[in-house]
Amino acid sequence: MLACRAVLFDLDGTLVDAVPDLADATRAMLVELGEAPRSDEEVGRFIGKGLGVLVERALTLGRAPADAARIDHALAVFKRHYAHSNGRRAVAYPHARDTLQTLHARGFRLGCVTNKAAEFTEPLLRQLGLAEFLDSIVSGDTLPQKKPQPEPLWHACAQLGVAPDDAVMVGDSVNDAQAAHAAGIRLVLVTYGYSEGQPVDSIPCDKLVSGLAELPGLFGPEPRLKRESIL
Repeated sequence: MLACRAVLFDLDGTLVDAVPDLADATRAMLVELGEAPRSDEEVGRFIGKGLGVLVERALTLGRAPADAARIDHALAVFKRHYAHSNGRRAVAYPHARDTLQTLHARGFRLGCVTNKAAEFTEPLLRQLGLAEFLDSIVSGDTLPQKKPQPEPLWHACAQLGVAPDDAVMVGDSVNDAQAAHAAGIRLVLVTYGYSEGQPVDSIPCDKLVSGLAELPGLFGPEPRLKRESIL
C-alpha cells in the first residue's frame, strides 16, 4: 500500500482515451496541408509531450524535421480542427469516474497534470464528468515548463497543500515517469495507454496496475502521510 495524501493523474492515456479525437484533428490538419494522413495507431504513439510535439511528429515522421514556421502554422491548423473534435469520441477509461469519486470521498486531494493545453483540457474533463473531483488542474500551458520537467507536478502539489513525497503520480508513459522521478514523487503506471511506443513494463515505477479500479485499494481507506514524512 502506498501511503499518501494526494494523487496526481495524467490525462490522455491514463484517465481518458483521447486518441480518436486527436487522430481526427491530425488527419484534418494533414489533409489541409497536403500531407499524407496518419492512422489512429500512429497518432497514439505521438501523444505524450504536448500538442506541439504531436503536430511535429505527424508532419515529420520518417522525414527531415520541419522548420519552426511550418510547425507553428500546422499547430494553428490542428488547434482549429481539434476545437471541433475534442470530446466527440473521447471516452473515460473504465472506472475512471468511480475511482476519482471514491478517492475524493475518502479525503484524498486529487489533481490532473497534463501537457494538453488548458483550452482543451478543462472542457474535456467537464464533459466526461471528471472535473468535479479534481482540486487542481495543471495543463501544458499553465507554466512555462511541461512534463517531463518536474515543475508542473510541484505546482499541483502546492495547490493541493502537500509535499511531493506525500503525493503519488498516476500515468501511462516514460514522460510521466521522468516527471515524477525528477519531482521526487512516487509513481504508479497503468498498463494500457499510449507510452510513446515504449513497453510500459520496462519503465521504472513503484507500482504497475492494469486498471484504475485497483487504485482505491492501493492507497488505502484514508489519506496518510508517508512514514518518512512523519519521522
